[in-house]
Amino acid sequence: MTRLGILTSGGDCPGLNAVIRAAVLSGVISHNFDFVGFRDGWRGVLDRDVVELPRHAVRGIARLGGTILGTSRTNPLKDGGVDAVRRSLQVLGVDGIIAVGGEGTLAAAQELSGHGIKIVGVPKTIDNDLDATDFTFGFDTAVQTATEAIDRLRTTGESHHRCMIAEVMGRNAGWIALHAGMASGAHAILIPEQKVSLRQVAAWVASAHTRGRAPLVVVAEAFVPEGQEEPYSPRGLDTFGRPRLGGIGIRLEQELQEITGIETRATILGHIQRGGAPTAFDRVLATRLGMAAVESAANGLWGTMVSLRGTSIINTGFEAALGRLITVPEDRYREAAVLFG
Repeated sequence: MTRLGILTSGGDCPGLNAVIRAAVLSGVISHNFDFVGFRDGWRGVLDRDVVELPRHAVRGIARLGGTILGTSRTNPLKDGGVDAVRRSLQVLGVDGIIAVGGEGTLAAAQELSGHGIKIVGVPKTIDNDLDATDFTFGFDTAVQTATEAIDRLRTTGESHHRCMIAEVMGRNAGWIALHAGMASGAHAILIPEQKVSLRQVAAWVASAHTRGRAPLVVVAEAFVPEGQEEPYSPRGLDTFGRPRLGGIGIRLEQELQEITGIETRATILGHIQRGGAPTAFDRVLATRLGMAAVESAANGLWGTMVSLRGTSIINTGFEAALGRLITVPEDRYREAAVLFG
């Protein structure tokens, strides 16, 4: 009997449990596969920390946020190496891995596949910035969560006649900010792909205030104002050597209030965007990707990943997710900017 291992690695996002459920159910029903889950991503592989995943273990989990397997940012190449991964799979009797993760997870999967380890990848990130797939599950939920939170900020802003700033996630891509900002009717949307001067932002804020509105600014965590070179990252570097983003909203609060004289308050939505139940769109997409990953394993399409192209699920190479990040094109931003101010 074929025995597959499933892991979720990197940052968590809504929809991971739907992938796990779909993979296990379709594998058991269609191919009589056996499944184990690796706890906490690649750490579970290296430590041989697994949980059995019979059919009843995934009952009803598609609607749940997070991941029942846990996750971590363990790098199997740095913390153990190819031989350690291979030995773990041999000891556990695991024939292949379904690896669900973002850029770091898929990069490790590509390297391990090159050394003969059987892996099928499933791309995920709330940032929606992977070139491999038209949409990543988790993004729709993050946007919905951000939009609902921003709607609440607007009501308190209107009560006090304040300018409200909502800082959202997205790392170096502005997709969450763009979509949540458009959905909530923001008077300014600030994203890392477009440098804007603080004077211009202040002009948009003042224009809305003059019309009797409570100005609303949505800013992505990696936004860099015109005249500055690097994103605001006062918390140093993360475990991958990347800037720990967060706080640009608080900085803008002070600067915009000084320029405009309008009382301003900022809220950093942070990890609330990663939590909660996935939307229907994310549940369906994650389910389709989980089923497709199992079919790929059944057909021997190791060393590939499943992705959404148009409305179809296809197989593609890991390199498709790693060549470049998909960021917001200028025409999409200009489209939204017509309504600023």
